[in-house]
Formats: sequence, C-alpha cells, structure tokens
Amino acid sequence: MRRIRSVKRPARFPVTTTLLRRLAYANIVANTAIVVTGGAVRLTASGLGCPTWPRCTDESYTATAEMGVHGVIEFGNRLLTFVLVLIAGATLLAALAHRPRRPGVVPLALGVVLGIVAQAVIGGITVRTQLHPSIVGIHFVVSMLLLLVAYALWRRVVEPDGPRAPVVPSALRALAWLTVVVSAAVIVVGVAVTGSGPHAGDADAIRNGLDPQTISQVHADLVFLLVGLTVGLWLALRAIGAPTRTVRAALTLLLVELGQGVIGFVQYFTNLPVLLVGAHMLGSCLVWLATLAVLWSTRERRPVDAAPGGTSAPAEEPLPAHA
Repeated sequence: MRRIRSVKRPARFPVTTTLLRRLAYANIVANTAIVVTGGAVRLTASGLGCPTWPRCTDESYTATAEMGVHGVIEFGNRLLTFVLVLIAGATLLAALAHRPRRPGVVPLALGVVLGIVAQAVIGGITVRTQLHPSIVGIHFVVSMLLLLVAYALWRRVVEPDGPRAPVVPSALRALAWLTVVVSAAVIVVGVAVTGSGPHAGDADAIRNGLDPQTISQVHADLVFLLVGLTVGLWLALRAIGAPTRTVRAALTLLLVELGQGVIGFVQYFTNLPVLLVGAHMLGSCLVWLATLAVLWSTRERRPVDAAPGGTSAPAEEPLPAHA
C-alpha cells in the first residue's frame, strides 16, 4: 500500500502581544502626525497645491515642477495617507493572526482601516469643494474620531480580557463623561473658530461667515469650563483616594489643558502666527487623548479567571515608558 506523505505547512510568523501593542500604539502616533502635517498644508496655503483628486492634476497623479512648493507640500501630505494605511493594515493582519485572538481587537483594527479610507475620501471632497470650511471642519472632526478608535484599540490590546469594573464611584464616572463631552465641544467650536480665521489653506478659499471675535469667545468659555471640570475631577479623585493612575491621568489632562490654553491665548493676541497655530493643532490632539485616558482610567479590566475554558492574555514584556 502506497504511503501518503504528509504535507508540512510553512511556519507562520508568530504575532506576539508586544508586536500587536506596538502596532496599535503606532496608529495613535501616525494619526496624530497626519493632523499636524495637514495643518501645515493649510497654514502654508498649500491646500490646493494639488488642485484635484485623486490625481494631483488632470494629467498627473504626482506634483509637477511647475506647481512649486505648494504642490510638494500637498502631495507629501497625501503620501502620508499611504503610510497610515500600511500601519493600520499591518495592525489588522496582526490582530487576525494573533493567538489566542483577542476579543474586540479585530473590529477596532478594522475600524481604524475604514476610518483612514473615509478620511481619504473626505480629503478629496475637501479639494473638490475648494476647501469649503464645513468640509475642512468635518475632516478634522473625523480625525479626532479616528484617534478615539485608535486609542480604544491600543487600550484593548494592553488590557486583560476580563470584565470591566469601575474603580471610582458612579458620580465621578459621570463627571469624567461630562469632561469628555465638553472636551469634544471645545474641539468642534475650535473648528468653527478656524473656519472664521485667516488660515484658509488657499487665498481664494471662502470662510464660514462667523464673527471671529464672537466665536473665539465661545471657544474660550468652553475651555474655561473644561479646565474647571478637570480641576474638580482631580480634586474629587484625590479626596476619595482613587487609584494613583486615575489621579495621575486627571492631573496630566489638567497640565495639557493649561499648556494648550497658553498657546491659544498667545496665538490670539499675536494675530495667529503659523507656528503657534500648528502647535495648537497638535495640542488639540494631546488634549483629546489625555481626556480619553482619564475616562479609561476610571475603570479597569480584570484578568480572566483560570476557569475551564477561560484564557487570559499572554504576559509579555511591557512597552517602554513612553508608550
């Protein structure tokens, strides 16, 4: 009787938990970076450096020498989208290949991929509408939503797979949620402030018609409310003896808000210099991420019990302190 040889399957590249963590963290960094580079496009009046989409011109997918520095800046920002797609795609593949597969990780990784694709489409609409301030604003808000999904993905990878449990009283959880809502409102109104200001991305782009001084005052009032809520949350957490990581997260948010506030006031009273406006855009991302960190710190996921059928995330070396 003829012996049938068994076919040996090629060894699969092992996806460790550490690799998955690093890829998830890279999504946060990359999506923050493209907000800053997108701001550079607007602040250098390069928004229509490539006047059409998906091509850079009607005849070329790339910038040409005749388009000058504005074409280079705008096309360079478009190329960064491909970097984001590569990072997000690698994260999704790693989430699918990781064993044991982590609950909730794959949908979040897929959400990041789809969000980046949506952003590319919105970016194209922005160009085709000649940088209409409403579309530009939507572009920025979706970036903040992408950061939310990317942060949720990273935290889901870092945490164990057990059930969630609050670590502070429900009243303080509600205060943390209110802080998130006000932080989001600050971002949205900040977008309206930008749409009324001078940095339109192109000399011929229209503005939203709002009075810059009035909408800036509304924005400042919301910032004061956000800082007040954060101070109250920090003091309340200290008073009840909340976990150190929760108190530290609230203090970090407060410090980031104060730094962002200083930049905001200085840029307002110095006629919006481009470097400070760019720093303010980076600060918006940092405030948003710090706000999310506070919310996540008010609960924890506990390791899965070593019961029949239960598995917990494999323990591996932690990420460096900066991650």
